[in-house]
Amino acid sequence: MIGAGLGGLILARMLHLNGFDAVVYERDPSRGARGQGGMLDIHSGQPALREAGLIDRFHAIARPEGQDMRLLEPDGTLLLQEDTPEDAPSARPEVDRADLRDLLLDSLPEGMVRWGHAFESTADGRVHFSAGRSATYDLLVGADGAESRVRALLTDARPAHTGQHVVELGIPDVDRTHPDLAAMVGRGNYWVLGDGLSLSAQRNGDGRVRVYLGFFHTAEDWITTSGIPFDDPAAARARLIEEFDGWDPRFTALIAACDDTVQPRSITTLPIGLTWPSTPGVTLLGDAAHLMPPVGQGANMALLDGARLGLALAAHPDDFPAAVREFEREMFERTGAAARMSADMQELLTSPDAARRMLAFFQPA
Repeated sequence: MIGAGLGGLILARMLHLNGFDAVVYERDPSRGARGQGGMLDIHSGQPALREAGLIDRFHAIARPEGQDMRLLEPDGTLLLQEDTPEDAPSARPEVDRADLRDLLLDSLPEGMVRWGHAFESTADGRVHFSAGRSATYDLLVGADGAESRVRALLTDARPAHTGQHVVELGIPDVDRTHPDLAAMVGRGNYWVLGDGLSLSAQRNGDGRVRVYLGFFHTAEDWITTSGIPFDDPAAARARLIEEFDGWDPRFTALIAACDDTVQPRSITTLPIGLTWPSTPGVTLLGDAAHLMPPVGQGANMALLDGARLGLALAAHPDDFPAAVREFEREMFERTGAAARMSADMQELLTSPDAARRMLAFFQPA
């Protein structure tokens, strides 16, 4: 596998359980080389963790209270507040991505993940990495994310800008530093939608609140043309607050309280329903195969991809091409439907009446 994200790691776990000789090659120099992002809403991905024998460990680190939801309009009107009862089933618990990745890494034998291996090419039955290193392979799995380099072996498709940018900020140790804002955000997800903008916040298990500012209908080069000095955190926060002029002061106070983490990102997706002719010796999973808007499907699909490819290989241990064909048929159908659902949700979020439409989504008539 190329890539030690969630999909690649759960595939590695499945292969380990079924006695395969497998290696995960990751370009990062170590497991803690970079941050892993915020919370994940794990729902349809839970069966994959069960197949991998990890569901109990997952529930030990998951946060059922992270299912709490608050939805507001820019003027401060509260449209929805859902608080999770203490005895509620964990149908869609939240979990910090870093904790889930650590769970998967810790489930693998020492040395199964090889750090500091940046994929470059394949030739003559070998995969080639930076620094002149190479290895033989029977099946190459591209689990290397949105900017996958393995993808080019199967398709010319490339991620395209959706018209949305997101800026991530954060408030560390929020209960101590800003108890008023901690109480406002609550235990789970906090959404404010309107005016072609969004502000969302989520409580992480480490006491940090991550704040995401969404800018819709933006050009691909918005990060450089917006005039926001992202390399100067204090000045960037001031400019971001100006972008939310007219919103309830509680929301701009949330931005003002953030630390120097200011990370702008362009939101890109692959074409809905992307497929490719099944090719012996190589396949893709996760964002490398079906990059979607970040609305709650991507991580779940990646977990299912890894588990189901592992099951297909276990069912056809002497016929990898047959296993890959079986896996790809199922993946194309499943993730095509998830991508269409994600695109519909993205369209809802960018609509002029996004908050009211979101309310109708959560409370249908």
